[in-house]
Amino acid sequence: MATVDVIKSCIDSIRQVVDWNSHSVPARKLVVFTSRLLSDAHRYILRCLSTHQVIHHCTVFTSISETAHSAFPDSPLGPDAYHEYESLLVQDYEELVKKSGTNPGHAKHNFEDGGRSQFPSSGQDVPNLEASSSGRDFYEHVPSDYVDDAVLKLVVSVHHFPMILCPISPRAFVLPSEGLVAEAYLSAEHEDSISPGLPPLSTGVLSDADEVPPGATLTAHFLYHLAAKMDLKMEIFSLGDISKTVGKILTDMSSLYDVGRRKRSAGLLLIDRTLDLLTPCCHGDSLVDRMFSSLPRRNRTASNPQGKGSGSQLKLGSSYLQRASLDVQIPLAKILNEEDWQIDNFRLLESVEAFLCGWNSGNSDSQIAGLINLSQKIHGKPNHSDVEIPTGSFVSSENFRGMPFLEAILDRRTKDGALLVKKWLQESLRKENVTVNMKSRPGVVTKPELHAMIKALCKSQSCLLRNKGIIQLASATLLALEESNYAKWDAFSSAEKILSVSSGETSQSLAVQIGDLINKSALLGSHVNSGKREISKGLLALQDALLLMIVGYILAGENFPTSGSDGPFSWQEEHLLKEAVVDAFLENPSVANLKFLDGLKEELETNVSKLKSEKTVEESSKLEIDDFDDDQWGKWGDEDGDDYNKNEQVYGDMQVKLELRDRVDNFFKFLHKLSDLKRKNIPLRDGSLTAEGNFDEDRKGLLYRLLTRVLSKYDVPGLEYHSSTVGRLFKSGFGRFGLGQAKPSLSDQNVILVFVIGGINGFEVREAHEALAESGRPDIELLVGGTTLLTPDDMLDLLLGNSSYI
Repeated sequence: MATVDVIKSCIDSIRQVVDWNSHSVPARKLVVFTSRLLSDAHRYILRCLSTHQVIHHCTVFTSISETAHSAFPDSPLGPDAYHEYESLLVQDYEELVKKSGTNPGHAKHNFEDGGRSQFPSSGQDVPNLEASSSGRDFYEHVPSDYVDDAVLKLVVSVHHFPMILCPISPRAFVLPSEGLVAEAYLSAEHEDSISPGLPPLSTGVLSDADEVPPGATLTAHFLYHLAAKMDLKMEIFSLGDISKTVGKILTDMSSLYDVGRRKRSAGLLLIDRTLDLLTPCCHGDSLVDRMFSSLPRRNRTASNPQGKGSGSQLKLGSSYLQRASLDVQIPLAKILNEEDWQIDNFRLLESVEAFLCGWNSGNSDSQIAGLINLSQKIHGKPNHSDVEIPTGSFVSSENFRGMPFLEAILDRRTKDGALLVKKWLQESLRKENVTVNMKSRPGVVTKPELHAMIKALCKSQSCLLRNKGIIQLASATLLALEESNYAKWDAFSSAEKILSVSSGETSQSLAVQIGDLINKSALLGSHVNSGKREISKGLLALQDALLLMIVGYILAGENFPTSGSDGPFSWQEEHLLKEAVVDAFLENPSVANLKFLDGLKEELETNVSKLKSEKTVEESSKLEIDDFDDDQWGKWGDEDGDDYNKNEQVYGDMQVKLELRDRVDNFFKFLHKLSDLKRKNIPLRDGSLTAEGNFDEDRKGLLYRLLTRVLSKYDVPGLEYHSSTVGRLFKSGFGRFGLGQAKPSLSDQNVILVFVIGGINGFEVREAHEALAESGRPDIELLVGGTTLLTPDDMLDLLLGNSSYI
């Protein structure tokens, strides 16, 4: 699933594409789509324009509205943002071209500074504009009066395009991971906040003076314009403090002009992610979640706000956070062996050689030479580092006989989804008249069988192109079912079930299970560090045990409620857990990035290295000890110095341990906050939305429980209805004459859009549609959306990683 913000990720491709036939038929128009602020995209747009400087029309489509631009704290543009940017871009481009024409060395300086608009520049190294052959050739061969004429003719237009989103299926979507709406923070750092990427706890105490987080404002604007494009009139319901804030903004954005328009009525249900942190932290039965957790992601490009260069005015601060890219990379070369992908897939390059040779630009000779060199590398059996290995990516529009791939497997469990993928492969092979010499057992999916069918569909170029959608999906399924990935996911799932069962017994049994997970992970780490044995597939590392510890504390808070200050466990139980965590960090200081260990990790690693070296020296010295001889008497005089050095080292080690204990104490205070979710989140206090049973009994998430109650027309405590425009009109005017309007119900709507502020995962999307199917309401069209697609690793980063407040 590729994000739609092409400005950053495709800039190198743009530089090549706009150079097509630059001398014979020069490109005159440039179209840019972005899901960031215009000020953030400014330097990239200038870079595109400078690459091909005979463009007369530049059209920019942004998903951020003018009002959102003016409301966002880091935006330098005002209420008339689009017109302001149009004039500023023309001014900066004109100055850039003129300086490039007279003194090319000035071009880069102007480009980095952002010109007269003073927009922030990225921390990335900016390529030298004068190194661009198209720009250099343009100024060498074109008269200067034509340059001025080209600058004067540049026309810039900016338009709002709110439809930039990432569809998982026709009925589920999330926002681009590198878009501003997903990256803007949802809570400021205070007592009830957990992470900038998650809403704060819903305490119900919100004053008008409280600052609205930028993420809430941008989410409201996105949903409002999305509904307008879909021609829907929203009846808004909210559950949670941030959702209530977003609902109020949406209500205020409605105008009296919408009253007379004929729009289809729809219900919008807004939910805070912090009302249910357990579901995204756990490893549910979902093939889509397994795939997204197993597949590698495209490396993120540094965003403007997070630039580290001295010229950047926007640093990684309160308004932004880094989310993992949603662009998963399916390594097809790992499925097809080297010979297959070299001969079959890369032969496709030779098929388009005529097209590549059609490039009629100043450096066409070098491009053809590059093609020849690449072809030689292919046929010369190159290393993987020399040639880019082919990869695939999810595309939600791919389907088989009208059935969308991702939607079909999103509604199924892991086994059922894998069987469906196998069925699609078999039907594709039958359609292509391709046979596979392998026995197939009905109702069973094996990796060798999937592998053989995938390779059979890739035997010819035409067959590969016709079936690329199912080939990519089957390859992703195969990697998700790979032993290491599958075993680790199942190990997580088994541990979560054990914790859930223990939470139904006593706090002591749950504490013992959590401590056992920590000790086992520490033992695994010590064995791996010493090199005594390899990591067994499926075993959990220390960072995995910490995620399970979070799950255990949330379960403890649900089953053993306390005041919240001392945690759900007794002092003795928690003391043992703290000691286990401290010992685990002393044994494994190289655990993944944890924010509460910042500044201490290097000292811990140094301490471990010292202990290992001393142990090695001590063992070797014991082997070398013989009977007393004359040489040993001379060492007695150095005892005082040795004692001093040992005392100094012991003091240093003690300081590190004390500092580590302080950090661990803060970590446990954070766990207490998580265990107190049920008491602090007002909508959960009465217990009507609390999950019952354990994971063995197919424990349901909040989204399922909430939709079940809503569709059954039961009251939901804390669910707030925000009056529509018509409702406000009746309430303020006609309601005085007995023409009041009854409070609508969400279940009365034929279209329901559920949006989880903070993110969703595939497991709860499936559960949401299960709730709809069980309600017996086939007339309802349900859409599920969220800020981003969450995996358990994403939750670990939000709660304990760089994107946390701990």
